[in-house]
Amino acid sequence: MRITTSALIRNYKSNLNNSITNLNTARTRVMTHRKFNKGYEDPTGVVRESALNWKYARNQDYIDAIDDAQSFQNAQEDAITQINTQARFLSKKYGLEAMNGTNWTHDVRKSYAQAFRQAQESMTMSMNASYGDKFAFGGAAGDKPPFELRTEADGSKKLYYRGVDVSTTNADELEKLKKMANEQVYTDLGFGLTMEGNDVVNSSAFNTSLPGINVVGYGTDGNGNSKNLIELAGKIADVLEKEDFDTEEYKELLNAFDDARGLLADNLTTIGTRTNFLENTKGRLEDQQINLTEQFDNVVNVDMAEAITEFSWAQYAYNAALKIGTNILTPSFIDFMN
Repeated sequence: MRITTSALIRNYKSNLNNSITNLNTARTRVMTHRKFNKGYEDPTGVVRESALNWKYARNQDYIDAIDDAQSFQNAQEDAITQINTQARFLSKKYGLEAMNGTNWTHDVRKSYAQAFRQAQESMTMSMNASYGDKFAFGGAAGDKPPFELRTEADGSKKLYYRGVDVSTTNADELEKLKKMANEQVYTDLGFGLTMEGNDVVNSSAFNTSLPGINVVGYGTDGNGNSKNLIELAGKIADVLEKEDFDTEEYKELLNAFDDARGLLADNLTTIGTRTNFLENTKGRLEDQQINLTEQFDNVVNVDMAEAITEFSWAQYAYNAALKIGTNILTPSFIDFMN
């Protein structure tokens, strides 16, 4: 077989180009730390990378949603804890002291009444606590302050929740309060959000709603007294301010106040349970995030030791090809002719 000079040079140029391409590919992998930079280099890897990026981003969204839900719950817990501390102090200190015979003077009772009225205002503000642009106890209507303490025509204070009297005896109004007390606001935390008609399946999302009417109570008890903690604080103040102090009425209201205070402890327990749930869910998602990171690393990122070795070999092969090029034209018969 006759090998011509042009064929030899053509073959050499082709192999030299391959060496240059291999060197450039190896160099790029070392610089970018990636196994591929073009889709055609690894079509399967590109598809897997896209899927992993989407899963990672979605998982991070769930983690961010948990952080937001936890912060929202912290605002709720802080407000309830503040009210609970205040209510316990009123009940155990001023409440008991007011029943002490030595404190049954009108002026002393008026000072106790003032403490209850100030607490009534303070508790109302606490129940209107906000987080960001949402009110913590607004239920499904979190864009507006849920509670309003109005001064009635007779000078008394009456509490309203989203425009409804919290101590109403009207059946239709009570039904409204009951409906608002059961409102739920769901956040998708990666449990496979599912709808049944227009309703969210409870087990497929996390409920962040804690309507304030569930925290401080609503309606009346068998004695006709309000079940609302804030409203009762005002009623107790009314009794203390009377010239003729009715001990029995005062004790009855104070007992109702303590019963309403029990709701606060129940809601703190509920928030604690939700907090544990969120922490466990976040831990699971963070473990999944680590797993996705490892998968991404295996699919996309190069082993640097291996990549540097390949680059060194490609560089060696390229340099060797260049040296061979200087000897590719061997002496011919023409070189010996005179």
